[in-house]
Amino acid sequence: NNLFSPDKRFFDKKINLGLDLQGGSYLLLEIDNTPVIEQKLQNTTSTIRTYFKEKGIRIGNLNLSSQKITFTVENQFKKNVIDEFNNENSEINPYYQRFKSHQFDLIDLGNSFELSFSKQGLVNLKTSSQDQALEIVRRRIDEIGTNEPNILKRGNDRILVELPGLDDPMRIKNLLGKTANLTFRFVSKSTEAEFGTDLMEFEDGSESPVYINKRIILSGENLLDAQPRVDSQTNETVVTFSLDRVGAKRFGKATISGVGKRFAIILDDKIISAPVIQEAIVDGSGQITGGFTFQSATDLALLLRSGALPAPMNIIEERTVGPGLGKDSIKAGVLALIIGFSLVIAFMIFKYKIFGLIANTALIFNLFFLVGILTLFEATLTLPGIAGIILTVGMAVDANVLIFERIKEEKAHEKNQLIAFDSGYTKSRTAILDANITTFIAAIILFFLGSGPIKGFSITLGVGILTTLFSVYFIARLLTSLYIVRNKDKEIKI
Repeated sequence: NNLFSPDKRFFDKKINLGLDLQGGSYLLLEIDNTPVIEQKLQNTTSTIRTYFKEKGIRIGNLNLSSQKITFTVENQFKKNVIDEFNNENSEINPYYQRFKSHQFDLIDLGNSFELSFSKQGLVNLKTSSQDQALEIVRRRIDEIGTNEPNILKRGNDRILVELPGLDDPMRIKNLLGKTANLTFRFVSKSTEAEFGTDLMEFEDGSESPVYINKRIILSGENLLDAQPRVDSQTNETVVTFSLDRVGAKRFGKATISGVGKRFAIILDDKIISAPVIQEAIVDGSGQITGGFTFQSATDLALLLRSGALPAPMNIIEERTVGPGLGKDSIKAGVLALIIGFSLVIAFMIFKYKIFGLIANTALIFNLFFLVGILTLFEATLTLPGIAGIILTVGMAVDANVLIFERIKEEKAHEKNQLIAFDSGYTKSRTAILDANITTFIAAIILFFLGSGPIKGFSITLGVGILTTLFSVYFIARLLTSLYIVRNKDKEIKI
């Protein structure tokens, strides 16, 4: 059945054009690491207090301000504190052997100590935050379905995003700019500010701001899945979600004790909805309402599935590349390919006559194989990629030239034409393989160390080398053998 009903997706595959050929959006995002640094230092204050309490050392006036922790300690324990922070095996101040540096710098101010991130500690924190953000940005973009996005690091606090052929840049900007920090909290019954509450606004402005308890019942970390749905009873678009085992247990406990209370669903410090709990929900699933369109519900579900960013991100540079540049680039690339291809064909026929024609036939097959493989894998073609195809044309001919020149040498001292031609192919193989293997290794290095267009060039070059070797030794050699066998009684010149 499969033989006669092939998968249509197989035949629908095509080569995708890169940003430089079809246009699209270019975004440079900068990560605001201030909240991450503050949170890490806040956690460190608790760690310091607990750590030294266990050692019988009392820490006083522990305070966090301007990304610096200050504290006092009795004079008799000052040396112990300094040793704890400067020890290479310190439990509270990790040491980076590679950089000969601790995570924190401790400064003795006489009456107190000041603790702040060291230069290397800050770099490590930013790099970790960037790695997390990069993965979440990739997840969000992949779920939208953009073809071959290019997502790269820039320094240790920036991310470059290239999106070829993007139709709705505003949507992607909104998705990438949201931290997507989801929390579930109870709405306070009080209408005035109290200890342990925050005043928050509704995202759609449908209600006046209300006071929310600071205690977080659930967070986005407990979310397993989120999907947009249309409620069959109200015909309203909602976002349904399911929780992991820990989240389901907390959610069930909260809804059992909170029947009749308002339960706020908060995204990035804005209330999405605050429904009243009608009954206990113990199956670990629920839905978020908020006057969504299907598009906004889809985007919210996507944000929740991909997870929260470790820190807010700002778009500091934005460019839209028009398709006009792409058309010019394609025309120039295709023209260069046609001119180069024509000159190569003309030279081969002029130099090697019938064997030049055989080499050209193999070259045409080579191009078909190359384009076919790139289409099969739905590769992204960029301007450097076109350059890689043009280079493949030259390399394919180079292999045939080496073979034909070797055959000339063999014919000079070998009377049997069949042996001479066979020896020409056999004895030139080592030189051809060496040349192509070294180039292939360079293509692999470019692929793993390069980025964006450089990767596109390395892919077309690498695939081109493989198709070249196949067309030279399987197609050109076959055609040459057929011609030699049919004309073995004649004197064949090359």
